[in-house]
Amino acid sequence: MEKKDIDWSNIGFGYQKTDKRYVSNYVDGAWDEGALVSDDTITMSECASVLQYAQTCFEGLKAYTTEDGKIVTFRPDLNAQRMFDTAKRLEMPSFPKDRFVEAVDEVVKANAAYVPPYGSGATLYIRPYLFGISPVIGVKPADNYQFRVFSTPVGPYFKGGIKPLTIKVSDFDRAAPNGTGHVKAGLNYAMSLHAIVTAHEEGYDENMYLDAKTRTRVEETGGANFIFITKDKKVVTPKSDSILPSITRRSLMYVAKEYLGLDVEEREVYADELSDFAECGLCGTAAVISPVGKIVDHGKEICLPSGMTSMGETTKKLYDTLTGIQMGKIEAPEGWIREIM
Repeated sequence: MEKKDIDWSNIGFGYQKTDKRYVSNYVDGAWDEGALVSDDTITMSECASVLQYAQTCFEGLKAYTTEDGKIVTFRPDLNAQRMFDTAKRLEMPSFPKDRFVEAVDEVVKANAAYVPPYGSGATLYIRPYLFGISPVIGVKPADNYQFRVFSTPVGPYFKGGIKPLTIKVSDFDRAAPNGTGHVKAGLNYAMSLHAIVTAHEEGYDENMYLDAKTRTRVEETGGANFIFITKDKKVVTPKSDSILPSITRRSLMYVAKEYLGLDVEEREVYADELSDFAECGLCGTAAVISPVGKIVDHGKEICLPSGMTSMGETTKKLYDTLTGIQMGKIEAPEGWIREIM
């Protein structure tokens, strides 16, 4: 298949319209059959639930060209499950999980010319989302909903190479106990915007959020989970009911144990033990792992032994192994890679 005339090695991490997207509507208590469409615009009432009360959720995953030329996605069934769970929490009708995966397949096939070639460092980013579209003026769930999937080619999240980040312990709270921190609701990200803009204005790359109740335990950033490496190379990730269950983080913990033979632990991580770790990283779909070199806690600088010039040794092994699995260079666990074409 002939690819689009795009300078794959120099595209950024931003939106670029592709040819087709998937749309399905929920009306009269049921989802319709859904279809691929060319129109990238949405028409809705000025009083639509999504506009008035932020009744919306989304997912993010990527399609890759593997070393042997196949186009694949990575664990889309987990994205389907997470959106299913998120919709229930937001009183929206869950989109069937099997249809979610099929919709992703259809969008990737229809936009295969936009899937970057192997070795370019670029991928096709896929964004499924679900929102209330019918008018609502009283505070209550909508009656009608729309599920959509679009895609866009993106370059590496960190253009020019991966460099360790400097992050700050935030004074803002990301999620309340018994709130929506454990689901991928759009409102969570709106809440984080002021905090990240503030961090950038102060010269930091990201925020480290602590638990809202005691402000003693590490949770996550605005859009990524944490992993820590101890000085004896144990991989540790924070445990909390208000952390989003990152697919990348879960995959990295499996890779650490089953591929690299490392000890892994999911537990409460306290802010006062940050200086004890050898390495730290932020993990998510966009960058896989973003290394952290320095954490600043209200003026106190915690400099990780891994430094500010490159990924730590163990973090780099995790990154290389997981990306190797995604790109087909390393054999994947059963069910992790979905071949589309």
